[in-house]
Amino acid sequence: MQSFEQIRSHLGARHQLKTNDPYLISFDLALRDGRHQGIYLAELEDDGGGKLVRISTPVSPYAQVDPTRCLRFNWQQRSGYLAVSDLAGSPYLHLCENRWYGQFDAGELERLILELGKLGDHIEDTISRGGDIF
Repeated sequence: MQSFEQIRSHLGARHQLKTNDPYLISFDLALRDGRHQGIYLAELEDDGGGKLVRISTPVSPYAQVDPTRCLRFNWQQRSGYLAVSDLAGSPYLHLCENRWYGQFDAGELERLILELGKLGDHIEDTISRGGDIF
């Protein structure tokens, strides 16, 4: 994948996009037992003008989590990290992954989305004790 437009085209053919803005798209990823997980992709630019894509999924309102556990989780992860971002004006914990364009193809994009979606759903399920909010 070389651009956000290629990502939009690929994912738009496979999923019903909920958000379809110039540098942000989102959709619901269908998972086990009728569960789903919201997936967000955004184009970012680094200080040197390089472009990358962030794949993220909300897992919990930030007020419900222990920051120390989040940092321990980040330390143990090989793929994905926890971060805080606003969602509907409130801070939420998100599971994220950043990738530079040109370092992944459509298959790797799908793998990353499924991996983050499943892990994000598991984290959400654990924190909310069975809830499926996101």
